[in-house]
Amino acid sequence: MTTILAVRRGNDVAMAGDGQVTFGEVVMKHTARKIRRLAGDRVLAGFAGSTADALTFFDKFEGMLERYQGNLRRAAVELTKEWRTDKFLRRLDAALLVANRDELLMLTGNGDVIEPDEGVAAIGSGGMYAQAAAQALIKHTQLSASEIVHSAMEIAASMCIYTNDQIIMFTLDGDGGQTSNDAAAPTTTHEANTADAPVTADTAVSH
Repeated sequence: MTTILAVRRGNDVAMAGDGQVTFGEVVMKHTARKIRRLAGDRVLAGFAGSTADALTFFDKFEGMLERYQGNLRRAAVELTKEWRTDKFLRRLDAALLVANRDELLMLTGNGDVIEPDEGVAAIGSGGMYAQAAAQALIKHTQLSASEIVHSAMEIAASMCIYTNDQIIMFTLDGDGGQTSNDAAAPTTTHEANTADAPVTADTAVSH
């Protein structure tokens, strides 16, 4: 169980995930990585769901991005079509958030490719807490996308027992820059070049 949140504000994009891995009623890990960069750091992606299923979809989605030359929407549509119709894939249990500087999309195994109206999307057990907080901050403040994501994730962590405050955040800005924030403390802190780190089984998370 987890929380993944993404926010687009103007041309800036931020995506974050908590680090908690829960197995039944036991917390197995506090600093798992549930988001990554794709397509030469131009796309952010985060997952909620069982580990093996989510990693399968990461690989599938990255392949679709390569096939369609980085076209996020086309890659998302083609993945969900295969996800829904393939006998093996349609049994997999995961949800994805994907974003570039122009689009933010949520993908599900029901064949949904959803683009939120207000530039805010979240998945996972704490997703609704994070999404509600982020929407309020967008409406009533001038905070940046990364500030909104950080604050909303802290709120979700304080309310959802399956979400912790070890937050990993990636951002894309309108000038083409990317930054990475990694959690070594109960807030986001900086770490460079996390994009090339492989997603392995220690990124495990359930729903």
